[in-house]
Formats: sequence, C-alpha cells, structure tokens
Amino acid sequence: MAMTAERSRADAEAFVASHLPAGWTPDGPPDPDTAAEWYATAGAAGWTVPEWPRDHGGLGLDAPGASAVHAVLAEHHADLPVHHFVPVKLIGPAIMAWGTKTQQRRYLPGIATGADMWCQLFSEPGAGSDLASLATRALWDDDAGHWVVTGQKVWSSFADISGYGMLLARTDPDRPKNAGISCFLLDMSSPGVTVRPLRQITGEQHFCEVFLDRVAVPADALLGPRDDGWRVAMSTLAAERSGLSEESGASGVPLAPLLALASDTGAWQDGTVRDRLAAVVATERALSLTNLRVQADPAGSGGAGGSVTKLVQSELSQQIAELAYTVAGTRAALWDAAAPTPWAEELLDSRRFTIAGGTSEIQRTIIGERVLGLEREPDPNRGLPWREVKRG
Repeated sequence: MAMTAERSRADAEAFVASHLPAGWTPDGPPDPDTAAEWYATAGAAGWTVPEWPRDHGGLGLDAPGASAVHAVLAEHHADLPVHHFVPVKLIGPAIMAWGTKTQQRRYLPGIATGADMWCQLFSEPGAGSDLASLATRALWDDDAGHWVVTGQKVWSSFADISGYGMLLARTDPDRPKNAGISCFLLDMSSPGVTVRPLRQITGEQHFCEVFLDRVAVPADALLGPRDDGWRVAMSTLAAERSGLSEESGASGVPLAPLLALASDTGAWQDGTVRDRLAAVVATERALSLTNLRVQADPAGSGGAGGSVTKLVQSELSQQIAELAYTVAGTRAALWDAAAPTPWAEELLDSRRFTIAGGTSEIQRTIIGERVLGLEREPDPNRGLPWREVKRG
C-alpha cells in the first residue's frame, strides 16, 4: 500500500486515541482483560500486523509504514507482547505463503489479535545447527487416517504457553536428510505432547523441551507439500533472521538506555568508553541502513541478507550489554537472591543472541557461500538417504 510513514504514524495515533481502552496507563494495560480487549480490537482492524497483506487481515503497509505503526503502539505500550514475535513474524507469514485457504482462515485471525500463541518445534537435541538431521518421525496411519508423530524438540521458546506449534518431522527416511521432511501445524493440547520448561542462566524459563509420544496429527495439519517441509522451514528461518535484526532492540538490547546511562554517570568523558560508545553507535546505524537494503530487495545476495544483519545484530546486542554493565559499575554486579540487576540480566540474557535463530558460525557459513561466493563446505553425507547417515 503506497502510504508515507508520516501518514501511517498519524493514522495509527488517531486509531489509538479513539480506541485505546480507558484506564490504559503509560506503562501498559491495567489488567489482562483490558489488554485482551485492546488486542482484539486492534488486531481485527489490522493494526497489530500492519505489514501483513490486507487480504490476510493486515494493512498492507511497506516496511517504513509498518515500522511507524509499531513505533506508535510501542510508545503507548500497546503493541502485542514481545513473545508474539514468533507467531506474528514467522508462523503467520509461513501460513500465508504455504497454507491452504482453510488454514489461513482458521489460524491467522487468532495470531493477529494475540488470542493464540505459537511456538516453533524445529531444533532437537541432535539437530540444532544441523537442523536437517532432525529425527522426529511422522508415520502415516492408513487405518486411522492421521499422522503419528514421535520425537523430541528443544529450545522451543514459550512452548509452555503456546496453544499451537509449527512442527518439523521426518516423513520419508529413505530420502536425503534435507528432503523427506514435512511441516505440520500442531495443536499443543493433543494427547502425547509434554512440555518441560528449561531454566536459563537468568533464572527465567521461556525455553522449553517438548516430548512427542505417538501424537495423532490430522491430515489437514500438513503445511505445504508432503516431504517438502525443508523449503517451508528455510523461508521461516530467513524471516526469523531478518526480523531479529530489524533494529538493535528487536530481540536484543536497545541502545538508547546505554547512551543515557553514559551521559548520566559521566562515563562518556572516559576516552576508552567514548570510543566504545562511538563504535556501537556506528555499527547500529550501519545495521539500520543495511536492513533497509535487505527490506528493499529481500532476494538479494541469494536471500542471505538476513544472515548478514542477524549476525551483526546478535553480536552488537552483546557488545551493548557488556558496555552497559561496565558503565554501570559495581552496582551492576550487586544483587540479592531474588533477581539480578537490569544490567546483569541483560548481560546474561545476551549470551543467547548468537545462538538463537541460527548460530553466528552458521550465519558466517551462509554469508561465505551465498554472499562471498566461497566454495561450499564439504559434506560427506550429501545425497545419502537419511537412514544411512551416521549420527552421534
């Protein structure tokens, strides 16, 4: 939709002014019911998903326009909570691209209004960076007329509060490991699904492991063609990497609080600190401009632009967290048993950024091969049927 970012911002501000429920504070909703009321209203009108096409419930805005809308909602603490990144940015677009009309009508409205939470069921204990090695099996039961899924997933963010999951499972072990994989839309309340949260270094528990014990999955839960789930997964992961790097605060640590802290404490007067501040500011600006290029031509560099920005964003977020911890000084390290200080929590939490969404090592391999044109890394298992591949 051709509309300037300024016009998008003005329209969003007008909608918020006329529809935000009474009692909404600068810090957000007064209670969960009020929040649900607002998300339902805003989602039904497309404001929570302005980048989605209009025929799928969005506003059809371009990247600058959608960013302007999200900025307005964020200013009022009225955007969907951050954990809805997965359904809004990853699952929803995958269903638009690969789903049937029935699947789109069934699932997209709940994602837009925040009524339905989703998780990704991709990684496994033996298939993280090498996702194509996944061993979760989906067998078709002719008599029952459904798939039977058995296996284990891990590092599934917010699986414990998700009603649905996007699941990768192997449907043909006689094909090479990147083939013979299918994608399913799983009801997490299905018998045989067990979710176990994992405690993180920060003390939080939003990563989970998920056990699948002969879970019955209906035929109409298949997303995309049978045995072609790898292409579905790759389009989803590309969207994840691009989305994670849209700005330094998208999934990482925002830059503005660090700059304010350095000014308030006078730390900016230290030449070494000032040099480090200048470096992160320059990197953040370069990242922002690179994101604009990727958004303008997402297929450029063989579609690997998201890997470039994801790599930079992950490492930049860690640099910001480390510098903020240094600038805060001893008060950052002093906390009671209840919880770490904000600076310590950001420092600890930032460790995950170079792992989540594809490790930095994997991103560098993608960049080397698809952007720089380097020779592909040798794979002795290339072309072998999955069942013949040796696994540790």
